[in-house]
Amino acid sequence: MPDTGMILVTGATGKVGRTFITRLLADPRFDSFSLRALNHNRELEPHPRIENIHGSIEHREVVEKAMVGVTHVLHLATVKETPEQIMDVAVKGLFWLLEACRASKTFRQFVMVGGDAGMGHFVYPHPIPVTETQKHSAYPGCYALSKVLEEVMLEQYYIQYDLNGCCLRAPWIMEKDDFKYQLSFGEDVFGGPRWRDLIGTEKADEYVRTRTVPIMLDPEAVPVQRNFVHVDDLVNALLLAIDHPKARQQLFNVCMDEPVDYGKMGKYLNETRGFPTAEIKTEFHSTWLDNTKAKFLLGWRPEYDMKKMIDAAFDYVRAKNDPRKVWYPG
Repeated sequence: MPDTGMILVTGATGKVGRTFITRLLADPRFDSFSLRALNHNRELEPHPRIENIHGSIEHREVVEKAMVGVTHVLHLATVKETPEQIMDVAVKGLFWLLEACRASKTFRQFVMVGGDAGMGHFVYPHPIPVTETQKHSAYPGCYALSKVLEEVMLEQYYIQYDLNGCCLRAPWIMEKDDFKYQLSFGEDVFGGPRWRDLIGTEKADEYVRTRTVPIMLDPEAVPVQRNFVHVDDLVNALLLAIDHPKARQQLFNVCMDEPVDYGKMGKYLNETRGFPTAEIKTEFHSTWLDNTKAKFLLGWRPEYDMKKMIDAAFDYVRAKNDPRKVWYPG
């Protein structure tokens, strides 16, 4: 049973941060915990157990102020392909956080959400399942590089200072109707690939009209298998990891038991909803993240499989006061 504590959450207003905070506040195991949200551009709604602090983790004085009295850190803050910001957040910001944890008299645990971008995602071929022992392999661009640097820096603090931390490495995180929009041939597509850029505007517009679903093929014309995780499953793992003795200094792949096979996905959507499909050859490759370690050490199990992920997204009805906003493209 977790003891009392104060959790500092960076990136608290993102999809993972909001879900984590809502779930923790509702969980009786954490009734004695308070939360401090370090906000950059947005702010959480007022709550008696939440303190909002404004600033950027790139500034040491902001981090030191935010860390006063903190027992746990959940580090979620990130940026995407923005070279002007990424080193300030991913490297400098993480360094100031870890330095403050190392010097703190109240600190107990550092928890970070990493990304499979640091393993090459579906950009490189992975002939065997990707485990936590595989070497990093960032694909081109600054975002994937930042995911590698974050994991390596945290690991070095284990070695240098015996810091208590863990990293939950997640693939593409889905919530609400995200999964539906990653299949859109329109301008409203969520993340990549941008299907209309691969096939041309005229054909894409026709596919939008007919509600056609893309079947991503690899260079050998085989349907791609791609990793996802639902935000609820990721947050389940985060809550389990807090003060878990077997989480100490560990890296966990947190994902669905099996990647989504685009061929099987298209077949399911055709059978259940009548959507036609279109095969689209790409340069991407199948990859299979192995989540066995998280299941064995944390006792965690994902609740979402391919069918549940699809049905949840396509059945989701947005409230009028919940317009679709994509703060990051993927």
